[in-house]
Amino acid sequence: MQRWHGLDAVPSGWGHCVVTIGVFDGIHRGHQSIIGRAVTMAKEQARPSVLITFVPHPSEVVRPGSHPPVLTSIVRRAELVEQLGVDVFCALPFTLDFSRMPPDEFVHHALVDRLHASAVIVGENFRFGHKAAGDVAMLERLGRSFGFTAHGIPLLTEDDTPLSATYVRSCVQAGDVARAATVLGRPHRLDGVVERGDQRGRELGFPTANLRTEQWAAVPADGVYAGRVVRLDEWGRTAPGEPLGVAAISVGTNPTFEVRQRRVEAYVLDYSGDLYGSAIGVEFVERLRGMERFDSVDDLVRQMHADVDRTRDLLG
Repeated sequence: MQRWHGLDAVPSGWGHCVVTIGVFDGIHRGHQSIIGRAVTMAKEQARPSVLITFVPHPSEVVRPGSHPPVLTSIVRRAELVEQLGVDVFCALPFTLDFSRMPPDEFVHHALVDRLHASAVIVGENFRFGHKAAGDVAMLERLGRSFGFTAHGIPLLTEDDTPLSATYVRSCVQAGDVARAATVLGRPHRLDGVVERGDQRGRELGFPTANLRTEQWAAVPADGVYAGRVVRLDEWGRTAPGEPLGVAAISVGTNPTFEVRQRRVEAYVLDYSGDLYGSAIGVEFVERLRGMERFDSVDDLVRQMHADVDRTRDLLG
């Protein structure tokens, strides 16, 4: 899969293609449906498929300070898109000037002049252009003028609930990582670098990897979780090979020791290596309990053993 940063990266002599557009944070099952339709249509037309996403999240540019929690880093997003068969991943810089571009100008500049789109696939609630003035109906009209077809794909729903990034974020923030995994089609994952903490876990017999995450990362609610840890390569992509292992994961401030800084710490079962400075992904599979304050260190250690045992039972 090719990776482009902006439309200036489009190669000279680029031919027609099938385009899908969206923020696509999370690449959840609803996104997968839209992207899958684009990939299928591109194959039917014997043309490449191009996915356009935006960096940073548009809301942060239009309404500074309103950046939603991020479910997937741009690197992770590209990795997941590649698994779906997309030929080109284009990360389009979203600037204030770009946000002021009228809908017809965006279509002409991006879809017609640069990408030569033969078809454009979007979700039925897709909005574009200055003040989100453009919708699917406008895209269809512009397509008829410029020579491409536009297709608004109905949103997936379960129990009358639309599968959306907003819904996944609400599940993650509530600690319902099992439900989030159902919508995503895989466990929610936090990527980051292991940094040195206070090493209290090592002193208690549970050495943990203290994860430094990105600024806007969607961190689950405080509590203890069962999950897995995977290695990432130097680019932040999932490294080939087996995961590091099953892990008991703590999210929160550790009230027993009156730690105020909120942390994500993973104890990888049966692992004895040194992870400091390593890039890892922490996958959240099941919430075991909330964050608690214990009256003594011995009580805490007993509970940590119980958490590890339960994690082993759940995930082997």
